[in-house]
Amino acid sequence: MVNSMLNKTPLVNRLPPVHALSAFEAAARHRSFALAADELCITPSALSHRIRLLEDFVGERLFSREGRTVTLSEFGHRYLEVVRSALRTLTEFPLPQRNAQVQPRVKITAPPTFARQLLIPHLHGFASRHPEIVVEIFLSVPLYDLSLTESDLEVRFGAGKYPNTTTEKLFEEPTFAVASPGYLKKAGPLHQPADLCKASLLRSALEPWQPWFQAAGLDWPEPSSGLRADDLGLLLELVRHGHGVGLTRKHFAQQMIAQGEVVQLFDISLTSPPHAYYLVYQQKPQERPEVTTFIEWMKDTFSRI
Repeated sequence: MVNSMLNKTPLVNRLPPVHALSAFEAAARHRSFALAADELCITPSALSHRIRLLEDFVGERLFSREGRTVTLSEFGHRYLEVVRSALRTLTEFPLPQRNAQVQPRVKITAPPTFARQLLIPHLHGFASRHPEIVVEIFLSVPLYDLSLTESDLEVRFGAGKYPNTTTEKLFEEPTFAVASPGYLKKAGPLHQPADLCKASLLRSALEPWQPWFQAAGLDWPEPSSGLRADDLGLLLELVRHGHGVGLTRKHFAQQMIAQGEVVQLFDISLTSPPHAYYLVYQQKPQERPEVTTFIEWMKDTFSRI
């Protein structure tokens, strides 16, 4: 009798609400309830309600909340992969009435500085050759979220070790030290690398100092105090505004150097920095020609910069 009743239970009663799943996925991707709510065109309180609804359904906490910071719980990390797979399956299922109307599109996720300084300035080259393909750009935070989103491909800035993905290096650049003219007037001249002992060193997990110290012949540990920024663009802005000395790369700093806003210190560059830009994807791109086309354009464009 019980088995008979179970067999008659509507399937919908055993499925989580789809609007709650999309809210969970958006919040996990943005690591922010406010940004996720904005994307879904709902209020933050409505998004929080959907997350609580899903947590009640699964019986586990999906996020850990510390003030305004939102991070996935251990269960949330595991559940996120299932949810993304399900949403991707629904999104990519071919609907006969829609296929003829929908333009081919490519979704790419990239770090903010790469997107602003490199991708967008070169994107007109792709658009002029392939006007039929729609490109959608999303931002990610390097070194934090190492799981592929619903995007077709990602640009990642890191060590290039991303299991269960296809990973191709786009390019790497030498790393060198820069400071603003205003800071040099305040801190005094820095004639040689050892003079950095009297400077404020700006920190970032993306550009560690210790490898550059070794290249400069300095047996110094990684700085453990001072201003820190986990974005290369923000790090360069700190330099420009005179907060201290930072590490950067040519394609990020060349405009500021040309305009005299920052200056390169010393004639020392770390030729093989620990981090580089990589193209990362999981799906078989040959199944979608537009993705293959964009990948080939990315590799061709950024191998020549």
